[in-house]
Order: sequence, then C-alpha cells, then structure tokens
Amino acid sequence: MTIIDILRARRQQGYRTIQFPPKDARLSDRFRGLPQLSPERCTPDCHSCREACPTDAISSTAGLSIDLGRCLFCTDCVQACPAQAIAFTQNYRLAARTRAELGHAGPTQPRVGALDQQMRRLFGRSLKLRQVSAGGCNACEADNNVLNTPVFDLARFGIQFVASPRHADGLLVTGPVTRNMELALRKTYAAVPAPRVVIAVGACAISGGPYAGHEEALGGVDALLPVDLYVPGCPPHPLTILDGLVRLLGRLG
Repeated sequence: MTIIDILRARRQQGYRTIQFPPKDARLSDRFRGLPQLSPERCTPDCHSCREACPTDAISSTAGLSIDLGRCLFCTDCVQACPAQAIAFTQNYRLAARTRAELGHAGPTQPRVGALDQQMRRLFGRSLKLRQVSAGGCNACEADNNVLNTPVFDLARFGIQFVASPRHADGLLVTGPVTRNMELALRKTYAAVPAPRVVIAVGACAISGGPYAGHEEALGGVDALLPVDLYVPGCPPHPLTILDGLVRLLGRLG
C-alpha cells in the first residue's frame, strides 16, 4: 500500500472521533443506563424485583431504590416486576465521587463534583493513570482500552494510561480485588507519587459485584484504598468512564 492509498482511505473514512462533550454519542438501543424508578406503582407486599436481583442491589422496604454500585444492569428486576416500576434509560452519566451517591432513588443522578482546586491545578490538564486489573473478568478492562481508540480519543483531554505507577498520577482499578491481588494493588498504590487519585471502575471494583461476600475477594477497592471516583456498570460503557473522568478534572459543568 502506497502513501497515496493510505491518504485516500483516510479521506474515505472521514472524522471518526465522537463530538463529546458538545454532543452526546449515539448509543445502541440495547444500552442500559441510569434506571428510571416509579415507586408509586409498587404495592407494599411486592418484593419481586428485590428477590430477582442477583447482587442485592435493590431495596423495596422504605421506597424503591437501587444501589448503582452493586447493580449489574442485567434487567432481571425489570422482567420480574409486575408493575413495571423499573426501566433502564439511555443516560450514561452514572459516575459519583462518593459511595453514598450511588444509592439511586430519584429521577436523576448527582453529577460528579470536580477535584479540589489544588488537585485540579496539578492534574486538570494532564492526568496519567496506571490501570490495575485486580481480579477482573476483562470486560471493564476492554472498555477502558477502547478509550484509547480514535472514536473516544482519551488523550485529547490530557488523560493517558502509562505502564509504570512511578510515572502515574493515580490508579484506575477494575475487578473485585482478590486476595491474590491485594499485595500487588497495595504496592502499586505505594509506588504512585503523592498526591494521587484512585478510580474504581465497574461493579466489582466498587462493591465486589457478583463476588461480594466471597472469602477470596475483598469486596472492592475502597476496602484497601481511598477512592476519588466510582464508575458503576458491568461493564461501564466507555462514555460513562469518559464522562466521569472529564468531570473529575473540572472540564464539564
């Protein structure tokens, strides 16, 4: 293939990078985003959704609510609910700064608050992350890798993944943190120069996901490390991760 062939092919392909954040990307009809809850449809003695949930993410005792940190977005609750009180929307903005903010009961999810002024001064224009798979199934890892493609082009926001924690500003962790990975995660965190950020991506990294309570899993990153950003999903859509990261840096209102 000659250089002319390459340039011709590139011209035919056109501009591939999504227009985020000015425009939202077009998502598949199968995408499952922020749950929409209609508790007024529930009857007091019905707990079908809670019983169907494989990770105990749903509470129906004091009003209907979903713990997005535990939710696998599997829609078992939707199929089990006779009143159709739960539906999944196309809203991909799911990330949160604190674990408590992932307790979802309302029509919207609180937007991610930015790092403090000092941290934004350090990382707002250039954030280097070391990704750690702490026992993950490789689904969250795959969606993180997709962020490096021309479609999402993570580097245009000054965010890059690096090979060494000594070159990083923080960690992006996936997986439930198995006991086999506990020491490795601690050592990797210690190798990152302070100040540093920690980002938990996926239900496993937030709560243990389907492995919560297993004797060989610690139940998420915050069992070991302080977490600055939680990105729910199983796995999270690349846009969910990207939106959380950009908001964390104060690049979106």
